[in-house]
Amino acid sequence: MSTQYYAPHGGLPAQTQLLTDRAVFTDAYAVIPKGVMQDIVTSFLPFWTGTRLWVLSRPLSGFAETFSQYIMEVQPGGGSDRPEDDPEAQAVLFVVEGTATLEVAGSIHELTPGGYAYLPPSENWTLHNNSDEVLRFHWIRKAYQRVEGLDAPDVLILNENDIAPTPMPDTDGKWATTRFVDPADLRHDMHVTVVTFEPGGIIPFLETHVMEHGLYVLEGKAAYRLNQDWVEVEAGDFMWLRAFCPQACYAGGPGRFRYLLYKDVNRHMPLRLGGGR
Repeated sequence: MSTQYYAPHGGLPAQTQLLTDRAVFTDAYAVIPKGVMQDIVTSFLPFWTGTRLWVLSRPLSGFAETFSQYIMEVQPGGGSDRPEDDPEAQAVLFVVEGTATLEVAGSIHELTPGGYAYLPPSENWTLHNNSDEVLRFHWIRKAYQRVEGLDAPDVLILNENDIAPTPMPDTDGKWATTRFVDPADLRHDMHVTVVTFEPGGIIPFLETHVMEHGLYVLEGKAAYRLNQDWVEVEAGDFMWLRAFCPQACYAGGPGRFRYLLYKDVNRHMPLRLGGGR
């Protein structure tokens, strides 16, 4: 089956369009529908040329606590020789449209749709669009939580299309996860995966857990349970779920329902406000 990824292209709705939409912001979850991602809400970054971005999440009181997530849009010839200004920031890049030329650790890589890169903290890297097509990719950033006795992870360059999804037990393959990182590798304090539901697939219980989530819908549509509410989501929508927000999913079809998932993992819980141990 061919792989498809939704990406915003901007623009601005007509003056005749109704204001009603599916945007929701609560203290337990948020839904940012694809219709929000218009020209007027884009941002820009220092040292990036020919580039704009949509900010999906950022650390904020009452919102995301552990990560930020951008959708980057880089025009032909654009990019950056100095993309990151925080030495503690690690990154995952996931390409949804176009081709990214990534230089890291002395090697040059061409990332096409489905391309994934893990970039450790303090790693020097550059990224450019040397093609004739617009490049769009997700950039997920998290301050790395160092642990004495564990090295930082290595650079990883992969592509989703080369990785066999892992079916969840007892689901007859209706629910599967494409993993880019070995779950047993405790050097990693975040996982970014692709979750796939075949039509009729479900999360059959209200997941309630400590991991914070960011979910960007890459393909299809579904009904998603967030706290006490059922919401309809489709390709291009973003969901943020705070720690312990109950969640479940029903993917009614007609096609697959797929999303890019962030979660924080593998570290002790801070025992003091502000992150102290």
